[in-house]
Amino acid sequence: MRCVMFAIDCKSEAHELTKIGIAIVGGGYMGKAHSVAMAAVGAIFDTKLRPSLEMICTTTDQGAADKARQFGFARSTSDWRKLVDDPKVEAIVIASPQETHREIAIAAFQKGKHVLCEKPLGLGLEDSRMMMAAAEQSGLINMTGFNYIRTPASQMAREIIASGEIGEMTSFRGEHTEDFYADPNLAFNWRASGRSNGNMGDLSPHIINAAFALAGPITSLIADIETVHRMRPSPEGPKPVTNDDQAQIMCRFASGAMGSLFISRVATGRKMGYIYEIFGTKGAIRFDQEDQNALWLYKGGAAANRQGFTKILTGPTHKDYEPFCLGPGHGTGYQDQIIIEAKDFLESIAEGKSRWPTFRDGVLVNQVIEAAWASHELRRWVEVTSF
Repeated sequence: MRCVMFAIDCKSEAHELTKIGIAIVGGGYMGKAHSVAMAAVGAIFDTKLRPSLEMICTTTDQGAADKARQFGFARSTSDWRKLVDDPKVEAIVIASPQETHREIAIAAFQKGKHVLCEKPLGLGLEDSRMMMAAAEQSGLINMTGFNYIRTPASQMAREIIASGEIGEMTSFRGEHTEDFYADPNLAFNWRASGRSNGNMGDLSPHIINAAFALAGPITSLIADIETVHRMRPSPEGPKPVTNDDQAQIMCRFASGAMGSLFISRVATGRKMGYIYEIFGTKGAIRFDQEDQNALWLYKGGAAANRQGFTKILTGPTHKDYEPFCLGPGHGTGYQDQIIIEAKDFLESIAEGKSRWPTFRDGVLVNQVIEAAWASHELRRWVEVTSF
């Protein structure tokens, strides 16, 4: 880390600002989101570490150069090895397809670079475990990119649960439902082949991670996984879909609470159905990402004619909200979740200690996915720790 600058925060004494060289592998949807986040995070959160956008890597030299110009990177490449080897690069965000994650991450740790890797961590459980081992052996900062759980509303939900406000948790119901592949006439594309590109590989990691964050470890489960649209049109004629469209998982948590998860990419009408409903002995919580700035809270003990859920709008008193806006109810958006994630990553590096969710937490999610597939194939309950 180089180039010490100074700035004065109107709320605190002056503190040193140190540049850190950031590189991003991937220039697509998530590559852009992370690039924007790294460009904005210092100004929004006044982080001590200030990203210097050093290099971006995409699949072609021209494409990488175009993304570097668009996002503000100093250099570009189509070879991720050059990015990892670059001496000005000190931390790397991996936002490329998951089959590339393991090789890039391990090489980055060997070169002494901190890594934030998009979910799911690896192509499968074996990949993820190798990445975790490399991360922990290196002693460098490692983080898995689960952004939805970072909304101020979901951070409030975690605080409510931890404080005991809703008592002992009795059940957790979660779903991640979208409809981007609901139309059976949509053409065959990359989403229709390869288990890692299916519903369980793409959408399930988010809600499984939410279950861990809100309800704790999953110990056992039974799963049913389905391909709804078995053929997709293509220029060569109908092609078979080789991965899943939707899944349901019944589970038990280490706490003893009962759980259920539903995940679908063919849920007609749902655009961002990252939803959870939690019941406790003294209250309950409901959340829907399509209304991401609100949390519904039920607290027991009220008179019969005053019972009901209260809608709490997030505002400056909630964690990670005020840096974006001073107005309660004005709200944060999807990009803001990525900026909060970038802040957590930079603060981890500054502190010298990895923050949740680490690569180990990414492995736990992959372990549940592996167990779900095994349960589906065996048609029975399985213990998650068996995998």
